[in-house]
Amino acid sequence: MKERANKLKTDIPAVYIALKKKETPTIAKVCAAITVAYALSPIDLIPDFIPVLGYVDDVVILPALVTLTIKLIPRDIFEQCRNESKGLWQDGKLKKWYYALPLIAFWCFILYLIVKVIWF
Repeated sequence: MKERANKLKTDIPAVYIALKKKETPTIAKVCAAITVAYALSPIDLIPDFIPVLGYVDDVVILPALVTLTIKLIPRDIFEQCRNESKGLWQDGKLKKWYYALPLIAFWCFILYLIVKVIWF
């Protein structure tokens, strides 16, 4: 189980890198976008405060989405993306921090909407 979790640490960034490549098929890009958005989003299909079931989505759904996405990406392209993603993590920190900017922008937009609803 621990080995699979460590593999996800390189596979999820590799899926994100594959999302940006033009050689990746469109269906794989759609699935990759859903996978990366779900992996980075703090919002879960099943809330974590529900006992036992709350963590099922993290243990089952995310690896299933990653596996499906990997199956849709041609093997040679994904191996290239996996090699690129190995250099992203150095000393436990993300080397290219700007990959987090879309998620930060999304949550800033959500915060803006909340403030706008409350004040106006």
